Amino acid sequence: MTAATVLKEPAAGPVAHTTVAPLPGLGTARPVGAGWPMTRLSRDEAWGLLIGAPFGPADAGRVKGYQAGVGLMLDWLASQPGTSWQERWLSSGAGSDGRRWRHLPTAWLAGRAGSGSLHDWFFRALSTAIGADLFRPSLDWLVTASFRRGALPNIMAQCRDSAGFERLRSLCSAEPDVAPAAATRTAYRAALILAAKGGTIGDITTGDVLELLDIEAREHGTAVGATHMFYRVLHAMGVFGDQAPKSLRELRTSGQRTCDQMIDRYGLVCRPVRDLLVDYLRERQPALDYTSLESLAHYLGGLFWADLERHHPGIDSLNLPVEVAEAWKQRLRTVSRMSKGADGRTVETRAPRINYRECLTPVRAFYLDLAHWAVEDPARWGPWVALCPVGSEEINRKKDKRHRKSRMDARTRERLPVLPVLTRTVAERRAQAAALLDAARPTPAGKSFTAAGQTLIRIVPRRSAAAKVWVEDPAGGRRRDLGREEEHAFWAYAAVEVLRHTGIRVEELTELSHHSLVQYRLPTTGEIVPLLQIAPSKTDAERLLVVSPELAEVLSSIISRVRSERGAIPLVAAYDDRERLWSPPLPLLFQRRVGFEPRSINAGAIRDLLGAALIHTGLVDPTTGQSLRFTPHDFRRLFITEAILGGLPPHIAQVIAGHRDINTTMGYKAVYPDEAIQSHLAFLRRRRALRPTEEYRVPTDEEWQEFLGHFERRKVSIGTCGRAFASACIHEHACVRCALLWPDPAQRTRLVEIRDNLVARIAEAEREGWLGEVEGLRVSLAGAQDKLVQLDRQTRPTAATHLGLPNRPATR
Repeated sequence: MTAATVLKEPAAGPVAHTTVAPLPGLGTARPVGAGWPMTRLSRDEAWGLLIGAPFGPADAGRVKGYQAGVGLMLDWLASQPGTSWQERWLSSGAGSDGRRWRHLPTAWLAGRAGSGSLHDWFFRALSTAIGADLFRPSLDWLVTASFRRGALPNIMAQCRDSAGFERLRSLCSAEPDVAPAAATRTAYRAALILAAKGGTIGDITTGDVLELLDIEAREHGTAVGATHMFYRVLHAMGVFGDQAPKSLRELRTSGQRTCDQMIDRYGLVCRPVRDLLVDYLRERQPALDYTSLESLAHYLGGLFWADLERHHPGIDSLNLPVEVAEAWKQRLRTVSRMSKGADGRTVETRAPRINYRECLTPVRAFYLDLAHWAVEDPARWGPWVALCPVGSEEINRKKDKRHRKSRMDARTRERLPVLPVLTRTVAERRAQAAALLDAARPTPAGKSFTAAGQTLIRIVPRRSAAAKVWVEDPAGGRRRDLGREEEHAFWAYAAVEVLRHTGIRVEELTELSHHSLVQYRLPTTGEIVPLLQIAPSKTDAERLLVVSPELAEVLSSIISRVRSERGAIPLVAAYDDRERLWSPPLPLLFQRRVGFEPRSINAGAIRDLLGAALIHTGLVDPTTGQSLRFTPHDFRRLFITEAILGGLPPHIAQVIAGHRDINTTMGYKAVYPDEAIQSHLAFLRRRRALRPTEEYRVPTDEEWQEFLGHFERRKVSIGTCGRAFASACIHEHACVRCALLWPDPAQRTRLVEIRDNLVARIAEAEREGWLGEVEGLRVSLAGAQDKLVQLDRQTRPTAATHLGLPNRPATR
């Protein structure tokens, strides 16, 4: 048996690994194994293997030092307990810590005479023994250890799998965007897996890749780089088979949860109720899509029963006491929100839950379904039938719908006038970012350039990717990635323009592909009309939209951007985070290149781009004082509102929007009914026609000054006179008697003096017999007392009166 044939023997078959979850239909991480032919070699056989080709140095002047290092390395391992080289390596303790392992062999070398000059040869021989498969260190050790890393891929390529490494390198060099450092990292990762697991590149499993990448992320605290390319190259080589996902993101993405997993994530203590909820979800599953099923599990498992168990430990019955049910509903009315205070600390606050009644509806349906199913299958569902804690009147959502409609209309009316500001800002930002990037690319490092009104300095960081364009702002010293800024500016512009010209949903936006552009020839004129085909989403019905010239320009710029050098749009798979499914590869329009692979732009990224674009507009929300916030669905409401305002019939707007019910479309428009507005305007015109024309003449300067002076002349010592303009005083300026006097709270002391003086004058008049003045003085006194009562009513603190709560009947 030759050395080459021994080294190319595959490792043991794949078995489950303890740290990597097995994937259905895919290989899992392989164990190191207890024994293989190379680790069972004797010392003489190992010596002959390591000093021979291809392990020994080709330079004759280095052979003596290398052979001495091999002898010392084998002697060190042979001094450890064990019957195989793998057992001796594990017994040495050096494989337990990759960062601090050298002190063990160094201490052993220090005790041997003449070994000081052979220190470097010893560690080179150790790395060669790893490549020769004498022993297999763990991946943790290989990722963190400090040894001759450059030799390991070369050794693996020479003696383990020359064809595999040659094909791996050729695939990396075939892509122009792949930097040499990324190709070297890919080959080094493959060598690490072969060193730890044995075999060839064809034996690597998806579990091996996940295990290595997880260890790298754990040890280094961040991604080392080229992780996705490493998986993609191995997949292109056919290492993982046809059933493996085509990208690392698909491999790492969790699929749809089962009904058990949906409920178990809430950690319910009562096992019977947990099993009941799982059975209930399975019974409802055929009639629901995955998103609705997961929402139902959240309502029943999270918001209902998990909350009851937290506040009532030991609860095990659906028959809830009245006070328990009321307390649960009271807690459900609010939701916890985290916000930062003025001092920067995070503060937890409670806010009203907007969808409170929507949370009650699934609970009521759960109780009623159990009662209904118990009639058909009493043995299974009958023991769980209980009085429903949610009454029918509590799930009436008419009032909530009216409030929601009011909130959405107000939101649309606030954003419709500022839409031109947003569109203009994103277009200018895109043009400025493109101008800066174009000016920075030909600028040498360390030189300054001026574009779009900004002067920047081109810099090239030491560890920057070749495709990135870094600059430094001399004003603030901040470093900027112009390529990233230009990419974000473009896709923010594209999202705003497509959303406002089509009114499509955000999930429909992310699913637009090159296949969505179709043509239709009018049968009457033969004119070709470009159409945009919207894939089925929420209503499971596709629809067609006419492509306007403005929309055609935007779509053309998107297609030109995402096209590859070959002229075709790359095929990418998109992940539906609601359904937890990957779509088949499609030429999606909203895609961008991340690292070395194209990826779809998801709905979350679209929202982030819109948020960043709104910050640059400077628009402020008048209610919160913070930056105005646009959601993708706001553009849908704005589109429908503008369409109906422009004269588009509502039933046509319904078809364009993809609504099943026209009432939904009418609920989206935030305008008053046109007929009501026109009738009101006609009424105003008729009323104006009946009034004298001289009332509409322009007042003279004297009349205008007289009008303004009226407001100054009606001020008195104890308040302000509220009589109308050009009207006479009916009380002959006895202001204290007049109901039109608005008393000033600051003049209350004067009013008290007037009241006391009137009391004294009435007493004097009665004493002197001036009865003619008594009646008039009493009228003034009543007026002064009335004014004091008015002031006291204005300044009196109002205390809340607790009316109590009505007693709820025990039964419904």
